[in-house]
Amino acid sequence: MKHLYRTASLGVALALFTALTPALADSTATVGGLVNKGLVGVGRIPAAQRDKFGETFGSGSGMAIDTSGWTHDAAGYKGSLWLLPDRGYNVVGTTDYRPRLNTIGIEFAPVAPGAAPAAGQEQTGVKATLADTMLLTDDKGADATGLDPLNGVRAASDDMPILPQADNGKLALDNEAIVRLPDGSMFISDEYGPNIYRFSADGHLLSATQPPAALVPMRHGAPNFASDNPGSGAAEPDPKDPDTGRQNNQGLEGMAMTPDGKFLIAVLQSATRQDGGDSGSTRQNTRALVYDASDLGHLKLAHEYVAPLPVFKDAKGKTKIAAQSEIVALSDKTFLMLTRDSGNGQGLKGDTSLVRQIFVVDVSAATDIAGGAFDAADKPLAPKGVLDPSVTPAKLTPFIDINDSAELGRFGLHNGAPNDKNNLSEKWEAMSVVSVLDPKLPDDYFLFVANDNDFLAQDGFQVGAPYKAEDGADVDTMFLVYQVTLPGLTKK
Repeated sequence: MKHLYRTASLGVALALFTALTPALADSTATVGGLVNKGLVGVGRIPAAQRDKFGETFGSGSGMAIDTSGWTHDAAGYKGSLWLLPDRGYNVVGTTDYRPRLNTIGIEFAPVAPGAAPAAGQEQTGVKATLADTMLLTDDKGADATGLDPLNGVRAASDDMPILPQADNGKLALDNEAIVRLPDGSMFISDEYGPNIYRFSADGHLLSATQPPAALVPMRHGAPNFASDNPGSGAAEPDPKDPDTGRQNNQGLEGMAMTPDGKFLIAVLQSATRQDGGDSGSTRQNTRALVYDASDLGHLKLAHEYVAPLPVFKDAKGKTKIAAQSEIVALSDKTFLMLTRDSGNGQGLKGDTSLVRQIFVVDVSAATDIAGGAFDAADKPLAPKGVLDPSVTPAKLTPFIDINDSAELGRFGLHNGAPNDKNNLSEKWEAMSVVSVLDPKLPDDYFLFVANDNDFLAQDGFQVGAPYKAEDGADVDTMFLVYQVTLPGLTKK
C-alpha cells in the first residue's frame, strides 16, 4: 500500500485475550485494548455500474486504502481506495474475463459512534465513485483470464514457478486480496495457485510466489490448478476435487502487510484437503503463512501457523465451519480476520447469515510449522480435521459481529428476511483501515469492509455478451465502516 505503519508490541494486551466462545462480539467490544466503537457509515455502488471497458463492475474481493491521500475537513473525509474484483460473472461457469483493478474515489461523512443518521440518509455516508480501471497482464504483457485452468500448467521459467494456465494459453487468475506498496507496485493473492503475485504499478506481472507443497492442489500425483468451474462446453476436472492441497475455491483469500512493512501474511480460506478441507464440517484448521518481505521480488517463508476457523451450528443443527475472507495485519503476531458462512444473503435463496464476524487472531503462542514435515503434501497436520497434538493453534477472539441487528438497523440494514436490497449480501471479503485523523484519538481508525457482489446484476455485460443474474438478483457493492481503536499503530 502507499502507507505503512509502525507497530508497538501488543503482546501484553493480547495475552489477556479470552478463549474462543460461542458468544458474538457486541457493538462496543473491547479486546485487549482493541475497541470496536461500532458502525459509523454505509455506502453503495449500484449493481448496474460499468467500468471504462463497458463491462459490469466487479466489487470487493480485496481492498487497499490509499492513506497517503486521505484528508479531513469540516465536510468530512476524502480519499481513494483500490478495489480488486475476482474472476468475473461465473454463475454458469468461468469466462475469459480480464483481471483488473478498480480505483474508487471516496467521500465519507461518518456519524458519531452509536448515533443514528438523519432520516433518508442512512446509506449515504460513504459516497464511492468509480474513477479508473486497470487491466492486469502477465510477465510478457499478455492478457490474463478468469477462466478455470482445467488442465493447464505454465512451465517454470527464469524466476517464475509453475503457474495456472487456461486452455486459451492465458495466465489464469482468481484474485482475492491486495496489498499496495509505497512504490505503487502491489501484491495480489489468488485462489487457483494458490499463489502470491507481485504486479508493477501499471499492472504488469513482476514475480510470483508458490506456497509450500502442502497447499498446492494435486491430482493424480501432479499439480493441477482446476477449481471445478469449467467454462462453457468444457469438461470437469478429473477428479473434481484435488487429492491434496487447497480445496477448490478456497485459496489465499486473505493477505496483508504488517504495519512495519517487514512481513506479508497470507491465509488460506479454509483447511487443505488433507487437513479436513474436504468437508464443511472438518475444515477448521487453516494456515497462516508469514513471509519475509525484505526482498519484494523473492518472498521467503519465515513462519507458518494453524489459524482455527469458527465452528457453528446451521439452521438444521449440523456442525459447520465458517471460512475466512480477509485479514488486516496488526503485527507479525496478530491480525484481524473476517469470517463468514455461505449461501445466505441478498441475491440468494437463503436469507439469514449465522456468521459474519471479525476476529482477532494471536499467533504468539502458536506452533511455528514453517519448513517442517507438515509442509509436505503427504503429512497431514489435521487428518479428518483433528489437529496433530504436537501443534498449538493460534488464539481466536471475537471482535466485530457484522450481523449485529441493532448496528445494522441504525442504517436501514438487516440480516435475514425480507430478502431485499437492505439484507446484507452473502460475501463480505474486503477490509482496510485508515486513520480518523483526530489528534484527540490518535489510536482510532476507520475499518472499511466491502462485499463481493459476484457481479449479480439484471443488466449485466461481460466478455462481449449481456447477462441477467438468476432470480432477479441485483446486488450492489456495499461498504460498511466501523470506528475502531487499535493501540500502538502510528503513521511513519
